[in-house]
Amino acid sequence: MDLERVAVYGHLVRFSHTVFALPFAVMGAVLAAGGAPGLWSSVWILLAMVSARTAAMAMNRLADAGLDAENPRTAGREIPAGRVRRGEVRVLLLASAAVFVLSCALLNPLVLALSPLALAVLLSYPFAKRFTPLCHVWLGIGLGLSPVGAWVAVRGEFGPGSGAVLLLGAAVVLWVAGFDVIYALLDVEFDRRKGLFSLPAALGPGPALVVSALVHLGTVVLLFLAGRAAGLGAVYEAGVGGTALLLLYEHAIVRPSDLRRVNTAFFTLNGVVSLLLMGALVLSVALGGPA
Repeated sequence: MDLERVAVYGHLVRFSHTVFALPFAVMGAVLAAGGAPGLWSSVWILLAMVSARTAAMAMNRLADAGLDAENPRTAGREIPAGRVRRGEVRVLLLASAAVFVLSCALLNPLVLALSPLALAVLLSYPFAKRFTPLCHVWLGIGLGLSPVGAWVAVRGEFGPGSGAVLLLGAAVVLWVAGFDVIYALLDVEFDRRKGLFSLPAALGPGPALVVSALVHLGTVVLLFLAGRAAGLGAVYEAGVGGTALLLLYEHAIVRPSDLRRVNTAFFTLNGVVSLLLMGALVLSVALGGPA
């Protein structure tokens, strides 16, 4: 397979967007280990994260291929544009799911036992918008598994201290749900026309943005509580403060009547949020936390 073909597949599954989930897996692993996790644990966690996300995106593209072809915003995606065949994406999906399960098996028995549940959440997300406007929360749960799964991968159990990572996972759920509501603003009319459920389609753009802002307020609160539960210090809390400012700016630049900067809010700012939080947590642990 040549590099050009690899690039097509990478764009198909939006490989660059792994930055949204991977930093939180790092955070969960660092919390569980109280520092740097072991080399092989790190390798298998990385492989599990990348393969799980690839499987989820492949399923998303397969499930939505027909809708993507009808939506002018997404008609250029790889399947409707004919650059990738459905059969190829099915193979990618199955291979990625197999790699994920193998990675889990190489970590510990509890991770392996939980792997079908994780796949069920990730692979069912594309269908959620067919029946519930809470589909944004469904996506959030998929990414919220990242820190929790990494914790279990390192510890092999839910034990002392796991409350902090559960709070962190809940914060990720709300963070993702909030920014996914913003992204859904781009397809309000299409979703309504096709009978698809999203919060903006159900409530209207203005009220949906209010809900998104409140959900992101909850994100900041949970991030703060997670730090306190883990005994993290001022460096981490400064990272949470920076996150709050970024989320505030994210909401300041998007208006129901002006969606030009939705992609900036969705992709750029949220990528910065995940990296900022990871850096703050890792530095805080390195400087002496968790307590």
